[in-house]
This record gives sequence, C-alpha cells and structure tokens, in this order.
Amino acid sequence: MTHPTARQSRPDAPEKDVSGRDWTRRAADLFDPSAPAEGPPPTGFYAFCRWALRGAGPVFMLAMLANIALAWAEVGVAWAVSWAVDLIAEAGPTLTEPGARAAFLGEHGLLLTLAAIAVFAVRPVCVAISSGLMQFSLQPGMFQLTVFRLHRHTLGQPMKYFEDDFAGRISAKQLQTGTALTELASEVVQAVSFALASMVAALVALGAADWRLTIALLAWLVVYLAWVAWMLPRLRARARERADAQSALSGQLVDTISHMETVKLFAHAGREEDHAQEALGRLREAKIAFGRLAWTYRTVIAVLAGALPLALLGTALWLWSAGTGSPGAVALAGLLALRIGQMSGWISFTAMGMFANAGVVEDGIRTLTPPHTLIDAPDAAPLARAEGRLAFENVTFQYGRDDEDDEHAGGLDRFDLTVKPGEKVALVGRSGAGKSTAMKLALRLYDVEQGRIALDGADIRGLAQDDLRRQIAFVTQDTAMFNRSAMDNILYGRPDAGEAAAMEAARQASAHEFIMELEDFRGRAGYQARLGERGVKLSGGQRQRVAIARAILKDAPILMLDEATSALDSETEAEVQAALERLMEGRTVVAIAHRLSTIARMDRIVVMEDGRIAEEGTHEALIARGGRYADLWARQSGGFLGLDAAE
Repeated sequence: MTHPTARQSRPDAPEKDVSGRDWTRRAADLFDPSAPAEGPPPTGFYAFCRWALRGAGPVFMLAMLANIALAWAEVGVAWAVSWAVDLIAEAGPTLTEPGARAAFLGEHGLLLTLAAIAVFAVRPVCVAISSGLMQFSLQPGMFQLTVFRLHRHTLGQPMKYFEDDFAGRISAKQLQTGTALTELASEVVQAVSFALASMVAALVALGAADWRLTIALLAWLVVYLAWVAWMLPRLRARARERADAQSALSGQLVDTISHMETVKLFAHAGREEDHAQEALGRLREAKIAFGRLAWTYRTVIAVLAGALPLALLGTALWLWSAGTGSPGAVALAGLLALRIGQMSGWISFTAMGMFANAGVVEDGIRTLTPPHTLIDAPDAAPLARAEGRLAFENVTFQYGRDDEDDEHAGGLDRFDLTVKPGEKVALVGRSGAGKSTAMKLALRLYDVEQGRIALDGADIRGLAQDDLRRQIAFVTQDTAMFNRSAMDNILYGRPDAGEAAAMEAARQASAHEFIMELEDFRGRAGYQARLGERGVKLSGGQRQRVAIARAILKDAPILMLDEATSALDSETEAEVQAALERLMEGRTVVAIAHRLSTIARMDRIVVMEDGRIAEEGTHEALIARGGRYADLWARQSGGFLGLDAAE
C-alpha cells in the first residue's frame, strides 16, 4: 500500500517546544523515534530487533560504552584498595616508628589521591551518562520506534488478516512486543555490557595479582554460564506460552467489552464470565509453569553465587599462606568475589527477564510480521481524478475456497459488469449472491482470483491502493465511527478540507442540527464532542448522516452504497435518502439495495445469483420480462424486495 510511505500530519497535532531546550530535551532528540523502517519486518529474531530499533544504534552504543567504563571503574575501586593494602604491607613494621606513617602518606599521598579521584569521579559521571541516555532517549524512543513500525506494517495488512484475529489481541501484541523489546534492549545496555566488562576487568585485575586467581574465577564462570545457557532457552519457551496466554486473555476481554450491548441483550454475562475464567485459568497455568522453572533456575544461581567467594577468597588465602600471594591479592579477591557474587544473582535474574522478553518478542513476531499479500505494483503511477468507468471483466473470486460449487458460499463466478461514468446501478439478490464481494473487490480489499477489474480502462491491480480508494466513497448499513470528535469523524473523508468544509458537508447530510446538540461526559459540545466507541452515542440514522457527510467531504467520483438505509425507520430513511440523493449527483453509483426507494432511483438494476448476473435492465424492462426481478417485485413487503421469501 502507499500509506506506509506517507505520513499525514494532523492539523491539531501539538508542535514541539523548541524554546529553552535543555540537555534532557537534547538527549531525547538524539534519534528520531518516529522514523519509518525500511521494508517489512523480518521474521528472524535478531533481524527483527535490528529492523525495529534501526536509528537508535549510535545512542545505544554510547550508552553501552558508558556502562563499560562504569564496570572498569568499579573494578578499579577494588584494584585501588588492593594496591593500597600492598603498599602498607610492604612498609610493614617501619610504619610503627614515629613519623613513619606521615612520611608514608607524604611519599604516596599524591598517587593515592589521584587514584581516588580517578576512580570515584569516573563512576558518577558514567552513571549520569548511562542513566540519562536510557531515561530520556533510549527507553521512550525504542518503545515508540517499535510500536510505530509494527502498527504501520499492520495497517498495510489485507482485511483477511483482521478477520482471522481479535482486534484486541493484535493491539495487545503490538504493545507487548514494544515493551518487551524495549526492556530487552535496555538490559543489554545496562546489564549485559556492564557484566561482560566487569568480568573482563576482574579477570585482568586478578591476572595481574596472581594468574591462579584467574583460573579459579574462570572455573566458576564455566559452571555458571553452563547452567544459564541450559536454562534460559527453556525459560524463553515458557515466556512465549505465557505471552500468548496473556494476549489471548486481552483479546477475549476486549471482544466481550466491545460487544457489550449484545451481551446484555442476550443476558449472557454469565457465559462471558465463564469465557474470561477459562482465559484467566490458561494464563494462570502458564504463569505457574514459568514460575516453576524460574524458581529452580534462581535457586541454583543463589548456590553458585555463594560458592564464588568461598572459591576465590579461599584460593587467595591459600596462596598467601603458602607465601606466594600478597595481602593485596587477598583483598582484591575478597572484594571482587563479593561483587561478582552479588552481580551474578542480579545478572541471572536480569537474564531470565531478558529471555522472557525475548519469548514475548518472538511471540509478537509470529503474529505481527506476516508479509502483506495485497501490495502495490512497483510501477504504480499517481492517479488523477477518475472519470468513474468501472468494469468487472470475467471476474472469479471464491475467497480462496475449493468449494466453487457451493452456491451459498458467496463469491463471484465469471462475473461481467460495466458501469459507465455517471451511471447509477443497483445490485439486488439474496444473501450470498456476490453483491458485497463485488464491492470489496472493486475497493481491492481482496484481489481477484481470475479476470480483472478496471477503473477507466486500467487494471486496479496496477494502481496504488490508496489512490484507488480515494476515488471511491463507501457508505454501509453499519457505519462505524471512531471514538473521536464529530469533526474528526467527518474530516476523515478529507483531512485537509478544513472545518468550514466539514460543517458544510454536515449541513448537506442533514447532520448539522443534531451535531450542534451533542455533548460528551467531559463537557465538550457540538463538533468537538466525542462520539463514543463505534459511535455508540449516536442513533443509526445519525451515524448514517455523519457517514454521508464524510462521503460528501471526500468528493470521490464513484459512490458505493451497501444497504445504506435498510436498517432505518421510514422517517429517518427519508432524511438519509434525501442526503444520499445530494451525494449521488454527478457520480457513478453502485448500490446494494433491498429498499424500493433506493432501487427506484437507479438507472439500471442488476439481479445477481450465485456470483453471476441473472438479469439486468431498467425497472420497467425487468418487470415486463416477468423473470426473477418481477418475481421479487411481486413479493415486495414493507418497502423491501421479497428476497428472503424467494427461491
């Protein structure tokens, strides 16, 4: 699609405050958190992480360098202590003589002071740099990058992708993946880089003191890493199961809440409670399974952390007792053993969280990275305003099924229809005849399986999808509104039209009067009042008129109506029909219609059966023919064709 390469700015979007920019704002702006990614998301874990976080790399590396410097500074503290201990030990009994200690400090005081300043000044600077980059730049920026790029890719998915999943589950996966990847990358910066640098610095410091201390630390490190490497993949798998159960629960709850009116009308709150309990139970079991493995992992790590001081300090004391080790080496071994032992517990816990987050990211990859199956042609040229000639040429579409002989399954079968510019055509036929399928294919919500659909003679598969859909205004029976202001909902037809044009469109759609009377729970009134989820605060007729206003504002050359008035009462239908007549003027119109009031205004009527055209012509010609349409007309009742009663 074309929309992933073009971002439209909203007229009411807040502008950045560029006055008085301090260092925190400069840190926050070190990379652009809204930069689009190049290409689709990869399905490999590491490739996906690079795709999601591309652009943050320089800041990421700077923060890692700060943590590496911090690790060396902390080991430097232990080394400075051991150096001071050795100096004192070398001075030995002479320090008991009068004035010896003052002389000692005079001789070595400058070096001791410089070492103290170097060690203790570097640490807070490194902490400030690392923490500032994480808090102001990386953590908020990486989350925005990941969620924005995933959402952008999701917007380009075909309708089948959304029909096969819960909306709540998809949105939960986006947020879960963004949070997990942000936490994972943050721990790589803060924990992994710090731990690796600390271990390397400790090995260097111990090696300088006595190479046998390095051997002792390496032996412990092998056992520690072997246990971590064996356990973390298992924790990762359990984390994926937990994340999947979490998103399934979210999808279940959102599905229930978004259909609350249906739940109440059918008195099925108890059934929804049972469904929620089942989803909660699955999540609880997944958490227990993860927790059981995590408990084993952390218990063994605690044992290993306790064993390190014994092994390292014991080795240093043994070397000292044998006369081959210095007191400073004992001090260094003791300080580093305690520090590494404490750090091993922290790192193991962090690593467990990292692998859990990696499992969440992998789970998100499975859901959110399927490639787009409806894509624009690489040579799609910009499309000017169409004349409005729409042609279906031998079109077959069965929704990917093999059951083409199932006449009740819906779809099209070698369907041919040409609608001339400015012509108004009604599609009639029973449910499953292929009427809605034809409209969805014309909008390229799906691609035809055989044949082609042409707009002004050009195959629509050669047009950019957004360009194609800008040529078509679509009004349905069940028009969904965004939970935004009435003005935002109307401007969705053409965001750059401006408020004056939107209000004029509302007047033409007979919507201005009731919009001016709106008020939401926060006191916003008129065009600024929020309409509630899916426009729940409006009646069916009001939603239709807002939708018509949106279509009027869009000013597309082709208009498609899918039962736009069938659910309305007679009085409301008259108002909506009048608005539709104004909307239809000068446009090519394709309307799915059961209401006689809609059909009577059409230039041509097309009767569909089993995905094909059974009859077509004017109302008078079809009545005179005495065929399928005449039979439907004879069965009419209450202003509707008798489609349900007809064979």
